[in-house]
Order: sequence, then C-alpha cells, then structure tokens
Amino acid sequence: MATGSDQAPTLLPVPGIRLATVSAGIKKPGRKDMVLIEAAPGTTCAATFTRNAFCAAPVTVAREHWLESDGQPRYLLINTGNANAGTGEKGLARARECCAAVAAQAGVEARAVLPFSTGVIGEQLPADKITAVIPEALATLNNDGWAAAASGIMTTDTRPKGASVSFQVDGIDCTLTGIAKGAGMIRPNMATMLGYLATDMAVEASVLQQVLAEAVDISFNRVTVDGDTSTNDACILLATGAAGNVPLDSVNAPAYVALKAAVEEVCVILAQALVRDGEGASKFVCVQVNGGNSEQECLDVAFTIAHSPLVKTALFASDPNWGRLLAAIGRAGLADLDVNRVGLYLNEVLIAENGCRAEAYTEEQGVAAMAPEDITIRVELNRGERQAAVWTTDFSYDYVKINAEYRT
Repeated sequence: MATGSDQAPTLLPVPGIRLATVSAGIKKPGRKDMVLIEAAPGTTCAATFTRNAFCAAPVTVAREHWLESDGQPRYLLINTGNANAGTGEKGLARARECCAAVAAQAGVEARAVLPFSTGVIGEQLPADKITAVIPEALATLNNDGWAAAASGIMTTDTRPKGASVSFQVDGIDCTLTGIAKGAGMIRPNMATMLGYLATDMAVEASVLQQVLAEAVDISFNRVTVDGDTSTNDACILLATGAAGNVPLDSVNAPAYVALKAAVEEVCVILAQALVRDGEGASKFVCVQVNGGNSEQECLDVAFTIAHSPLVKTALFASDPNWGRLLAAIGRAGLADLDVNRVGLYLNEVLIAENGCRAEAYTEEQGVAAMAPEDITIRVELNRGERQAAVWTTDFSYDYVKINAEYRT
C-alpha cells in the first residue's frame, strides 16, 4: 500500500550530470539494481551521512573519498539488494574494490568515486557482480537517466520518488532535480535512506554544504515511518556550474536565498514521498505541535506521538482513540507541562482541552476526522511561541508482513 498519487514524477535533466541504470543481478536476476551517476569535472558536492554507529561499509568509504576529493567526486556508484552493512573489513574491501573498478575504467582516481548501498544487512557484497557491469554502465550514461535511476535505487519502495524545480539566479535559468528511496527503517538522523540531488548552478563547496544541512533538517529529519535510523543513510547534493553563473560563495548573497528555497522545496517533496510510500502505509499523517517553549520540545512531542505503536495502530483502524494521544504527549518529557492548557485536534475537530475531552466533541466527529487518507494531528501546548511538524504513517498488517518476510 501507499498513499497519495502514484503518478511518476517528471524529472528534468541537469546539465553536467549523466546517469546509467543497469542490472547486476545482486538479489534478483534481471532487476535493474545498479546506478552510476557521473558529474562533470569541477562539480562541487555536499553530503550528509547516517549517525548510526553501525554505519555501513559504503558510508565509511564514501565519507573518506568525499573528504579526500575535497568535495569534488566524479562518480556516485549505487547498488540495491545488499546493504554491505555489518560486514567488517571484508565489506570495506569490497566497497573499495567497486570504486577502484569504476576509477580504472573511467580514468579517475578511486577517491573520486563514492559508493552507496541499500538492502539486506549482514551479507557480504557480491562485488564481482557489480564490477562486471561497470563497462555497461559507463557506456550507457545519459543526460535523461533520472527516471530510470529513481526506479533503480528502490528496494521495498512501491514507486519511484523524484522532483524537479526551475529557478533563476542573476537572470540565469537553473535546474534542480532530486531522487530518493526509502519506505522502511525510516527515521533519518541526518538525511534520508538514499537521496541524490543535483543543480547546474555554480556553488562553492562550503556554501553548498550549508544549503544541504539546512534543507535536510527541515525535511528528511522530520519524517519517521518506524523510528529506525538506517545504517546506510546518505544524501548528496551536486552543483555542476554548467549554468554559467558567478559561483555562489556567500550565504548572504541573494542567490543563496533562491538556491536554498529550491533545495528545501525538493527535499520536502522527497521526504513526504518517503512517508507516503512507507511500508504498508494507508495513512499520511502530519503531527503539528504549536505553542512550545522551544522547537525541540515541539519536536519531542511530535516524535513521541509519531513513534507510538498504539497511536499508529489506531490510525490504521481509523479509530479516534484520543487517550493514546494524550498519553504520548504526557510522556514526551516536557518539564512542568500544564495539561490543563493543552488542546488536541484531529484535522479541525477539537477533541481534548482543559486536560480532558472537549465538551462539544462527539465520537462521530472523531470517526469522520480519521477517515481521510491524509490526517493532521494538531497539539496546542499554549506555553510558548515555537512550533514544529513531523510526518509519519500508520502501522498496518502489511508493515508486519513486509518486514517479517524481508529476507525471504
């Protein structure tokens, strides 16, 4: 299951970026499961990686190569079907072997290749299958490969996820395109499961990094399907400079505002697409918390609600069991919370106020509010001026089935 439209996104080519999607047969014969992205020389690169201490071998190698290449890699190598996580020194060696193979055939240094993997944890990466199809990938690189790549990086996803926007900088037309994958093991703690964005705008590396970090914080770091942060999370933003603008070198420049808005727009679209395609999801839920003393305490309340199995199963049943929501708010850890000032809404229906059920509330109103595919749970803390929102899903029978059968 998934929520929202299943219409494939229209993705614009980004000058200076070429992509190829091929079949390495890593998990399923014939499935297109390997993507190669080529960036033009001089492309700058921003990156965020998982904070999970058991980070996967490709995350370790990608981070090393990103730093060694001074933020200017030439190739991104992505495989699905195998996470290459929990694989020790052999996993690191196999990730480096794949990078070396791309480098040798593309005529670049190995540090110019960043590897990424997603799939089953704990199994050794079949590097021989990946290296065998690198010649095909290099030979089929093309400017219009974004849609195929969006499908090629999927695992338990039911649909490709991507978005493009056009914007202007100093009168010059620029493009930003991004793709992402992820449906389960989703509570990014830096980025998404895997996300790749590129623009033809010229941007210095340090400025590009700040743009990505800020965008990730209000998008991918605000979603949760099941509260599990992956071992393989990574998000990359490339800037090729092919648009020909004067390179953006300051966060105070007007061009920074235009780029920041474009990147945030695409990141939010992709982040919400992850939630809409959450494993077994039948509901898309926005948890909006207003009136906090700080943004963090608003997030604490929102994530406590979003992570509650009892709340999530009630959402699946379309059951307005508001007691579960009050319990989640109460255990979110807010100091000196005055429960008599808290208001609770399902969509626009006031359910609870003054520490108890609202006088005008009826069960019929609650049932009607829970019926739509898109639901907003709104909490009014009435103790400050800050606010925050997170996006999540329900828990369905299918979520259990998908994850119970994941390795079979």
